[in-house]
Amino acid sequence: MPYLVEQLNTDCLCGTLDGPGLAEAFTREIGDRDFAANLQRTHPGLLSRQQLFLSAGHAKRMREIISAIEAVAGLPGYRDTVLSHAPEIARFDPGPIGVFMGYDFHLGPNGPQLIEINTNAGGALLNAYLAEAQKACCAPAKTALPRPPTLADLCEQFLAAFRAELRLLGRTETLRSVAIVDDDPAVQFLYPEFQLFQRLLQRQGLIAVIADGASLQCHDGALWHGSQKIDLVYNRLTDFALAEPSHQALHDAYLARMVAVTPNPRAHALYADKRNLIALGNAAQLQSWGVAPATIDVLQTGIAACELVTVDRADALWQSRAKLFFKPARGYGSKAAYRGDKITKRVWADILAGEYIAQALVRPSARGVRLDGTTEMMKVDVRNYSYAGKVQLLVARLYQGQTTNMRTPGGGFAPVFTADEGTMAACRCL
Repeated sequence: MPYLVEQLNTDCLCGTLDGPGLAEAFTREIGDRDFAANLQRTHPGLLSRQQLFLSAGHAKRMREIISAIEAVAGLPGYRDTVLSHAPEIARFDPGPIGVFMGYDFHLGPNGPQLIEINTNAGGALLNAYLAEAQKACCAPAKTALPRPPTLADLCEQFLAAFRAELRLLGRTETLRSVAIVDDDPAVQFLYPEFQLFQRLLQRQGLIAVIADGASLQCHDGALWHGSQKIDLVYNRLTDFALAEPSHQALHDAYLARMVAVTPNPRAHALYADKRNLIALGNAAQLQSWGVAPATIDVLQTGIAACELVTVDRADALWQSRAKLFFKPARGYGSKAAYRGDKITKRVWADILAGEYIAQALVRPSARGVRLDGTTEMMKVDVRNYSYAGKVQLLVARLYQGQTTNMRTPGGGFAPVFTADEGTMAACRCL
């Protein structure tokens, strides 16, 4: 990591969050003065007061890796390979490509390394508000450091992506109604963000409902929520194949192209199944698909090396486990993911019995956080929210423990300030 960036992330402990400003922004949007206080009470580890400094070179490198992945994901050879182990529904191409892709990186000693791709990456709108509510840590930084995109610009990008998804379904009419769908949404950890999305859509004159997947109905050539016909489903379900009986209506409407579903089962199969990372790092396979040597180099150096966990490789993987991270192929949200040096024989048996990948352990970088008068060093990963291969917003997640958890005091989502080394030198904390 560039020296000045590392030094700032260690030494600059200035809290940059304008808490009252963020609370007021939430109040204006939701119309409830208790929203911000309730969010802080129920989600104390969701939004950090700290920012992360990132070099412009690292931001550029992440964009190059994302572009390389998007290019390969469009190739017939890649699609045939990854869809061969996907659920049958993933072979259906509905048109929509998926909003809020999340490309997650660790900043290793050799630069950014992709560790995961998520197709239902939550937090984008919350982070748009968080980025808007930042103040400079010092006067020189206010002048020198570029600010993230504005809340208004980001909201317009998010809305444009929803509209584009309806067009990709083949619809020419104007988007009129959106259902934000999850199981029992009011108890979901990011339900407050669902409320923010609902208000954002309503401010644009759209009908927006937050709906349980089981409450949807498919009839008369459309998907319905009660008496409301739905044009687009913003899908936050973790039933990625829409296979559960409670999601039958959504499943049927999706396959009949009655509604735009975003993200959808095909997007998850093409990007988020962790076995895909093995294919993306296989130079011989990439070459056979006609991928250019320069693109292969970007992928091999930019994606943490992965292999499938098999019984044949069990002894070798167990012996080298301290250098590995084990993840379920179709897992999400760090569930059932294990750092190799922490696993027991019992957990190892579960890993061998399941569908897992072994990923080279890329140790995360660190960020100093001022907490109760002391400095805590927290681990960092960097998320790129993107649509159609274009990065919309860069954010960090600060945490302690094996994986990101959004429950570490002082941690959570953090805004990213990106600049070159010369610009960062202006910060008074150095």
